[in-house]
Amino acid sequence: MASDDQPQILAFVCNWCAYAGADLAGVSRIQYPTGVRLIRLMCTGRVNHGFLLKAFLKGADGLLVSG
Repeated sequence: MASDDQPQILAFVCNWCAYAGADLAGVSRIQYPTGVRLIRLMCTGRVNHGFLLKAFLKGADGLLVSG
């Protein structure tokens, strides 16, 4: 998952809070790095810690859990 020039960040975002902000950024044409990948969840309070560990095992350089 990691590239040589840019870190790969996996973002677990809440459907009702953080994803709405990311969507607004897209509508407003605000750009963010291409190395950021969003995973929309119904609630970040229900994130299983195993998902976070697996992301690192699959090569993610960093994680963001935002609600």
